[in-house]
Amino acid sequence: MKKLLIAFIAFLIIAPNLVHSRTDDIVFVVPQKPGGGTSVWASIVAEQLEPFLHGTQIQIKHIPGARDIPGFNKWHNELRFDDNYVMISHGGNGVSFLQENVDYDYRDYELVGLMNLNIIAGKRIGEDMDYPKFSGGAGKVPEAYAMALLICGPLANLQLYVDCFEEHVTWVNGMSGSERRLAFKRGELNGTRENPAAYKKHVAPDENAELWFHHGILDIETGNHSDDLNYPGYQLEELYKERWGVYPSGPFYDAYKLVKSFRDGLQKAIWVNKGNPNAGVLREALKRMSQDPDAMHAIQKKVGNYQWVIGEDDTPWFDTLMTFINEPGLQTLIMFNKQALGLDSIYKDELVM
Repeated sequence: MKKLLIAFIAFLIIAPNLVHSRTDDIVFVVPQKPGGGTSVWASIVAEQLEPFLHGTQIQIKHIPGARDIPGFNKWHNELRFDDNYVMISHGGNGVSFLQENVDYDYRDYELVGLMNLNIIAGKRIGEDMDYPKFSGGAGKVPEAYAMALLICGPLANLQLYVDCFEEHVTWVNGMSGSERRLAFKRGELNGTRENPAAYKKHVAPDENAELWFHHGILDIETGNHSDDLNYPGYQLEELYKERWGVYPSGPFYDAYKLVKSFRDGLQKAIWVNKGNPNAGVLREALKRMSQDPDAMHAIQKKVGNYQWVIGEDDTPWFDTLMTFINEPGLQTLIMFNKQALGLDSIYKDELVM
């Protein structure tokens, strides 16, 4: 009994410290199940960032749900008001912001930092990619546009693109990430796409897979996309030029640029609520991490060599993305989503600047 009493007293002494350390933890909210592309990226970055937070630990809280929207909504409505809760958003969230009723609104937050990434599309070796079989979904809208452009070439209007897409592309809605990857590995799908970290993990090691195309790296100042030096020579616009003799242009291409800019320009971003006192601490830690050779080597080994946008440089990032929105481009996006992809998209008039 005496030993038990001593142990209980000792617990009472140290318990407040244990509770205190937990409340000081930074919580990365990831709006998907463990193993998803954003989940993988968040784990990689958290491991390298944590040593620069002066003993503060990073927890990862997964909040999965349909199209990865519920987790972001929950953070917006509840969790962001706790200064230790940080949102790790991805490109699919950016696409949903353009075309769905969501609670979250990037204009209410501070962008701590992001990695200016790309999406890489792979294919089965020897397959006829004029007839791709592909797992669809709201976050994969840019891939649908890319396939329509590559396969169909310059066409006069949206309806011709819809008809061509429906004739050539098998667009399979409803697959989870694990189902999609297994179907691609088995050959049931002949095309797939991943963020750079997931591509390195799931596609690059597959001896039956090879690179198909990528979307390029966003230049926020010009709104254009440049070649990805991690995968040189496979940018969509260049492949289009090789096949059709001209670079893509017109309303359909403008809608593609809009949706891919929001998807890839916001693909892996770290947000806090406006006024969060931890914003400066997190930015400073990100800066130190980005300048540390060992940390960057560890990240680049798993993700690739991509630009970090941190601190003062990231302030206008989302505001500039908003300037890419115009009525014709947004209307084309919504109409193609409905007619070709079967997505229940809505035109959000309040987004048009």
